[in-house]
Amino acid sequence: MPIALQPSSTWTCLKDISRAQMHGYPERLQPKMMLRKAECLVTLGRLQEASQIISDLESNFTAKQTPAAPQFQTLQSTLCRLKMKAQEKENLTETFPAALTHAFEDMNLREENEQISSASPSVSLCTDPLKGRCLIATKDILPGELLVKEDAFVSVLNPGEMPPLHYGLESKRNTRVANGDLYCHRCLKHTLAMVPCDGCSYAKYCSQECMQQAWDLYHSIECSLGGLLLTLGVFCHISLRSTLLARFEDVGKVIRKLCGEISNKDLSLPESKNLVQTLSYDLGEESEKNGKTMEPPIPGCDINGKYINNYNAVLHLLPHTKNHSPEHKFLCALSVSALCKQLEAANLQTLPSQESSQPKAAVVPAMCQELHIWGVAMLRHMLQLQCNAQAITTIQQTGSEENIVTDSRQVRLATGLFPVVSLLNHSCSPNTSVSFLSTVATIRASQQIGKGQEILHCYGPHENRMGVAERQQKLRSQYFFDCNCLACQKEKPRAAAGPPWEAFCCNSCGELMQGGDVLSCGHASCTESASRDHLVSRLQDLQQQVGTARKLLRNGKLERAIQLLLGCQHDAERFLSAEHSVVGEIEDGLARAYATLGDWQKSATHLQKSLRVVEVRHGPSSVEMGHELFKLAQVFFNGFAIPEALNTIQKAEKVLLVHYGPWNDEIQELQKMKSCLLDLPPIPVGPPV
Repeated sequence: MPIALQPSSTWTCLKDISRAQMHGYPERLQPKMMLRKAECLVTLGRLQEASQIISDLESNFTAKQTPAAPQFQTLQSTLCRLKMKAQEKENLTETFPAALTHAFEDMNLREENEQISSASPSVSLCTDPLKGRCLIATKDILPGELLVKEDAFVSVLNPGEMPPLHYGLESKRNTRVANGDLYCHRCLKHTLAMVPCDGCSYAKYCSQECMQQAWDLYHSIECSLGGLLLTLGVFCHISLRSTLLARFEDVGKVIRKLCGEISNKDLSLPESKNLVQTLSYDLGEESEKNGKTMEPPIPGCDINGKYINNYNAVLHLLPHTKNHSPEHKFLCALSVSALCKQLEAANLQTLPSQESSQPKAAVVPAMCQELHIWGVAMLRHMLQLQCNAQAITTIQQTGSEENIVTDSRQVRLATGLFPVVSLLNHSCSPNTSVSFLSTVATIRASQQIGKGQEILHCYGPHENRMGVAERQQKLRSQYFFDCNCLACQKEKPRAAAGPPWEAFCCNSCGELMQGGDVLSCGHASCTESASRDHLVSRLQDLQQQVGTARKLLRNGKLERAIQLLLGCQHDAERFLSAEHSVVGEIEDGLARAYATLGDWQKSATHLQKSLRVVEVRHGPSSVEMGHELFKLAQVFFNGFAIPEALNTIQKAEKVLLVHYGPWNDEIQELQKMKSCLLDLPPIPVGPPV
């Protein structure tokens, strides 16, 4: 039975009621559900419909004549209250405008790029002999400017990690909620009331419409493969879904050419020029004029030279076949083979009858004789994904609603393919920031970009999160290139010193320690030295204590957590730099503990110290800095520190707007806090009476 009656979720409640009626909700419980429906309608201001339901319920109660039953008395009392509420609203205007359903719409691109779909006119697609395809600024770009807003060509929800089930008399049923229970499997929208697939126990959707769209596009074939797809993994699932979506574009003959007309050498090197020409020519046949075909200037573009988010662009993403290990290629081929076998088995089963609601496109296309074509396409996609898959992330809150303080963390919600976003090359110090809303990726300039400069994106290894050696190793192993960005060039000469968020300090004078296995104080007049191994051992012990304190915080043992963290703070001051990341963790933990106790002043003091660590590590304009400023603004707001709160809100807005735009949840909350503070009456200042 749906219980949410907030305006933003009332529509969900009504849809849930409709589905319950459609699936045969028990007759004896109908009055309770109809009362809830009437309450929803009153909340929405649809008073005429609500009055009709109330009238029908009154007639129903009179006919049954069972006034002694406790349930009847409760329902009748609720009915009377609801009737009064409806009458009170009769003379009021509608309080829930239809426009509210569009409240979370993101900003659109002001103009369409004539060369690249989903991109701003501020960028241009070019090629470089060393880098390949890249995006270049066509004009000076300001921080926060929207550059790309692209819906994923394909996306698959990550199933989430679940603990294994242990069978036995003492075992308990696992009731932990995973992402698959919270987000729509088609549009990735966070959903209160899921609509499950009629054919499997895994796929769930935000609405009947999303479920039908998923069924028509791909789920009619995926439905019976659910267990196998979960076993083979997300990459295999994306490969199948990409091929299924290709049925709705004119690419069948292209995939056949991929199988039949290229040589064995081309098959092993799918990024070869022959394949690029084959795919480009076939997809551009509709634009041929007078029997003449012009080769697209850039791979992935159509015959008119436009790069579009479609299957042609996906096929032109490089699979890097030469770089993958033989073991990886064998595993990919084995996975695709298993999937094709299962598709063949599904084909041999009874096909849908004419009365079936499944569309004709839902049947495995051309059946078994075309499975080898699908297999080639799926194998190519699997090889592409290691370098081209994009993690779709979201911010999740942890902790119950009763808690004053909750954690927020970025989680990987799904994996998708974004052909336009994939054009951006990597930098360990990028000039863009990426965010997601459902299946849409938004790329904004994070700093000023001059005309002619390349638009750069970070593939994961960032200069503010790891050292140059670790970044180089990760990029080489996953993306098969040696990074030579400006950040790597600058950092190599000073790599031995290490970043400040990992530095040790002198116990005597507080200066930073330098050196290799034996560290010496950097101050000229100080002779203090220490073994690196000894300091690393002390750091590990300290990290273990901080971890224990965080567990105490989660379990509500605040006083013990504070005492332990204060001890950790004292120890850290003796051998860690003030900007060390562990110092930031300690200060953040103390701020959280005091906020939970309602001591907002102490919480703000410790959070400001944590903020300094974040600023040194990530920079004053980083998205991490924006999130920390948001936390500090909340603490000042709750502590009624009005000038400090308004100042911090302004700083947080300035940073977060650059990375997310105005429709971000945190920016919306900051604006509400600012509005609330500005509406407060002025506090009188004068001598005490």
